[in-house]
Amino acid sequence: MEARAAVLEQFNEPLMVRTFPVPKLKEGEVLVKVEAAGVCGSDVHMWEGRDPRIRLPMILGHEGVGEIIEMKGEKKDVYGLPLRVGDKVLWNRSITCGHCYFCKVKMEPSLCPERWVYGIHTTCSTPPYLTGNYGEYLLLVRETDLFKMESDEDLELFVPASCSGATAAHAFSLSGIEVGDSVLIQGVGPLGIFAVAFSTSYGASKVMVIGGTEERLKMAQIMGATHCFHRHRLSQKERREAVMELTQGRGVDVAFEMAGEPEALKESLSLVRVGGTCVSAGFGEPHGSIELDCFHDLNRKNLRLQGIWTSDVRHTHMAIQLITKRLKDFKKLITHTFPLEQANEALKVMKKKEAVKAVLLPHL
Repeated sequence: MEARAAVLEQFNEPLMVRTFPVPKLKEGEVLVKVEAAGVCGSDVHMWEGRDPRIRLPMILGHEGVGEIIEMKGEKKDVYGLPLRVGDKVLWNRSITCGHCYFCKVKMEPSLCPERWVYGIHTTCSTPPYLTGNYGEYLLLVRETDLFKMESDEDLELFVPASCSGATAAHAFSLSGIEVGDSVLIQGVGPLGIFAVAFSTSYGASKVMVIGGTEERLKMAQIMGATHCFHRHRLSQKERREAVMELTQGRGVDVAFEMAGEPEALKESLSLVRVGGTCVSAGFGEPHGSIELDCFHDLNRKNLRLQGIWTSDVRHTHMAIQLITKRLKDFKKLITHTFPLEQANEALKVMKKKEAVKAVLLPHL
């Protein structure tokens, strides 16, 4: 049996569809038919060579859902439900060691030094080859955490759950947000849009969003944004005046930087009230720095600055539950779908921000 996959062989060059042998399973492994693979902004950065973790050649794609077609031994999902061939599943994107200081003592597996991710840390130059989601099939190792999905659900809606959805969930779990708080979100990609949806579920009173793409700002409104500021139409001074007017001159209780841009973080810090919190989750790879006035920006404001690195299984669970409760809204998040042969087109629309979220359907 063979499987096709879209392979990144050279940075900034088109992905090439190649054929690989489907490996024989070892004990505890699962072979899934990839029914939908998310095209993430991070995939664009990897294609451009901006992520230092990757090894070429590689099959991109760290977001996926599909169907179990083969198993070696018994397997249960994270809820303890037995899994069988034919079940629809979503898999957590990352694998951790499960026994280091961060996994066991601090209970923060996202910080595990042995952590690796399908379609990021993996290469297709050696067996088992099928290690990224931009392919017809994917081999899941024994340590992979699986979520059994309802067979009648529209699976493609859930592909962002294990990445942007889970990272946003991680950000909110560490933000200290309280019911009635005012929130600012910088960035309206999938990460920022998930942040809007989580803001409403956490009971935020005002959800202000800064972004530069009209279609994505409209999506933020669908998800519950109360005020949207187009950064190409309003100056930073005008945005500040608007935020301060909405917060009685205090600034927001919690700001979420979801753009991955240094200036967005700098602006977020300036718009947080005294005693407030700024959470930065947008930087998935090195991308610049900012200068801080340690007294005025941090200490005098008694400000809490929280960085977010990826996510773990509980955050994926949170994202799945959020999507499940708002299926009609999240259906609008998926604006473009492509067959495997058009993976390069999918990367292009994400790079140009023509898509809110693009998805590959390898068996289309």
